[in-house]
Amino acid sequence: MVEEKMGACFTATKDQFDNLEKHTQWGIDFVERYTKFVKERSEIELNYAKQIRNLSKKYQPKKNSREEEESKYSSCRAFLTTLNELQDYAGQHELVAENLTAQIIAELAKYTQELKSERKSHFHDGRKAQQHIENSWKQLEACKRRFERDCKEADRAQQYFEKMDADINVTKADVEKARQQAQMRHQMASDSKGEYSSYLQKFNQEQNDHYYTIIPNIFQKIQDMEEKRIERLGESMRTFAEVDRSILPIVGKCLDGMTKAAESIESKNDSKQVVDSYKSGFEPPGDVEFEDYGQAMKKAVSETSLSNSRGESKPEKSNKRQGKLWPFIKKNKLTLNSHVRSLIEGGGPEDFSHLPPEQRRKKLQAKIDDISKDIQKEVDQRDALTKMKDVYIKNPQMGDPTSLDPRLGEIAQNIDKLQAEVQKFEGWLAEVEGRMPAKSDPPSKRQSAVFETQNNAPPVTNNCAQDRESSPDGSYTEEPSSEPGQPPVKPADPEFDDEFEEEEVLPTIGTCKALYPFEGIANTCTNEGTISITEGELLYVIEEDKGDGWTRVRRNEEQEGYVPTSYVEVFLDNNTKELWGSLAMEFPWLS
Repeated sequence: MVEEKMGACFTATKDQFDNLEKHTQWGIDFVERYTKFVKERSEIELNYAKQIRNLSKKYQPKKNSREEEESKYSSCRAFLTTLNELQDYAGQHELVAENLTAQIIAELAKYTQELKSERKSHFHDGRKAQQHIENSWKQLEACKRRFERDCKEADRAQQYFEKMDADINVTKADVEKARQQAQMRHQMASDSKGEYSSYLQKFNQEQNDHYYTIIPNIFQKIQDMEEKRIERLGESMRTFAEVDRSILPIVGKCLDGMTKAAESIESKNDSKQVVDSYKSGFEPPGDVEFEDYGQAMKKAVSETSLSNSRGESKPEKSNKRQGKLWPFIKKNKLTLNSHVRSLIEGGGPEDFSHLPPEQRRKKLQAKIDDISKDIQKEVDQRDALTKMKDVYIKNPQMGDPTSLDPRLGEIAQNIDKLQAEVQKFEGWLAEVEGRMPAKSDPPSKRQSAVFETQNNAPPVTNNCAQDRESSPDGSYTEEPSSEPGQPPVKPADPEFDDEFEEEEVLPTIGTCKALYPFEGIANTCTNEGTISITEGELLYVIEEDKGDGWTRVRRNEEQEGYVPTSYVEVFLDNNTKELWGSLAMEFPWLS
C-alpha cells in the first residue's frame, strides 16, 4: 500500500510538471504571436507613410511647367498646402512605426528570450528535485529489502543451529560452527535494521522538504513568471494604444492646416486673376453708322475708286512682303544648319571650351582642386618614404636605403606630371577669368571684356551658299557682313528700311535666360545693336547665332537687339522643328 501511494504521488507531481510546461510554452507562443502582430502593424504603417509621401510628391507642381504658373490661384495654393500637410501626416505614421518597433517589438523580443531562459531554469530545478526524491525512495526500498533478506537469513541460520544442536549424531565442532553462523546472521540483520531505520528517517525528512518546500517554491516561481508575462503583455497592449494616441495632436494640426487651407480659397480673387490674365484691352466697337442707299451713283463711284486704289496697292504690298520674308526664312535655315553642324562636330575638349564661361571656370577650378589633392597625396608619400630612408641610413640593419630610390623616382615623375597638368589648367583658368567680366565691374569694363573675347575668337568663314543666296527671280543678294566679334548690322538702304517699316514683327523661335549681366550699346544708324541684359532675365529669341557669337533677342515688341551667345542659355520652341524637313532635303546626311 505504501509503495502504491508513493508511486501515485510521484506520478501526480510529474503530471503537474507536464501540464505547467505545456501552459508556459503556450504563453511564450502567445507573446511571440503578439510580437509578430505588432511587427506587421509597423510594416503597414511604414508602407502607408511611403505611399502617402509618393502620392504627395506625385502631385507636387513641376518646375518650368504650367502647374507652377497656376500657383497664383488660391485653390492651387490650398492644394499645395494640403500636399505639404500630407508629408507631415506621413511622418507621424513613420513615427508610429518607429515607436512600435522600439517600445514593443524590440522589448518583447528581448523579454521572450529572458522568459524562455527563466522557464527552462525553473523546470530544470523541478525535474532535478523530482529525480532526487525518486532516487531517495529507490535507495530506501533497497535498504528495506536488504533488511528483510538479512532477517530471513538470520531466522534460517537460527533454525539450522537449533536443529544441529538437537542432533546427537552431529559433532561438537559442527554445532559450534552453526552457532557462529547464526550469530553472524543476527548481527547482519541488526546492522541492516539500523541502516534501514536511519535512511527511513532521512527519506521522510527529504520527502517532507520536497512536498512542502522545494516543489511549492518552484511552482511559486513558475506562477510569478506567468503573472509577470501576463502583466508585460498588458503593458505592451497599453503602449500599443498610447503610441497611436501620442500622434493625434500633430495629426490634428495637420488636419487643421488642411481645413485652414481650404477656408483660405477665395473664388472672387481667383476669377479676378483670370479676368486680369485674359482681358484683351480692346475698345468696344462703336455704333454702326447709317448707310444711305439713296445715293447709288455716288456710292458706285466711291466703290470703284476704292477698288482701284486697292488693286494698285495690293500687288505692291504683296511683292514687298515676298521680297522681304524670303531672305529671313533662308537666314533661319542657314542658322539652323550651322547649329546642327556645331552639335554634330562638337565634343568635350579637355579645356571645357564648349561650356559657357562661368561653367567652364567651375569645371577648370574643380579639375585643379582634384589634381592638387593628388599632388598632396604624392608629396605625403614622398615625405614618408624620405623619413623611412633616413631611418634606414641611420640603422642599416632595418633595411636597405637604396631599395626606396626607384619608388622615390617614380613619385617625383608623378609630381612633375601633375604639376604640369595644374599649370596647363591654371593657364586656361586665367584665360577664362581674364575674359569673363566681373559683376562688380563698371558697364564700360564689361563691354570691353565682351568685345575683347569676341575679337580673340577665330574668324568665322561662311560658305558661298551662305554669303550669297538666290532670290526668287534668279539674282543673287549679298548678305551684309559684320566684323568678327560685332553684332551684324543691317544695310542703311532707304528702300529696305521702308520694307522693314511695313513688315510685321519677326516671329519668336524660342526663349533664352541671361546667365551673366551685359551692358549693350544701341546703333544710332539702324536703331539696332546690342541691348543690356541682367542676370536671370528672360527674353525672346528671334534669330539664332550664325557663328559670329551673337544672338538676336527681343525684350518687348519695340526693343530688340543682339547679346553674346555665351551670356545666355537658349531654349528653342517646337515650331523650329518644321525647318528640319528642308534641312533633310538640303543635307541628306542629317537624316
